[in-house]
Amino acid sequence: MVDPSHATGKWHLVNAASKAAVAAGADGLIIEVHPNPEMAVSDGAQSLKPDRFAELMVQLRPVAEAVGRIM
Repeated sequence: MVDPSHATGKWHLVNAASKAAVAAGADGLIIEVHPNPEMAVSDGAQSLKPDRFAELMVQLRPVAEAVGRIM
């Protein structure tokens, strides 16, 4: 398991760290998602908005398939 949200601390780095984790063989990801990160009590700076999270899931599929992982 990899937590790219806490590992990077910045939402704009979560995608790259997630792809790297999947490519390295991670069995799962822990990703902070919040509809309004600016108003989050904590972890807002590392939270993806739901639409960004959905797009990340689309982007992760080819990475997972390339390394023989099925999502």
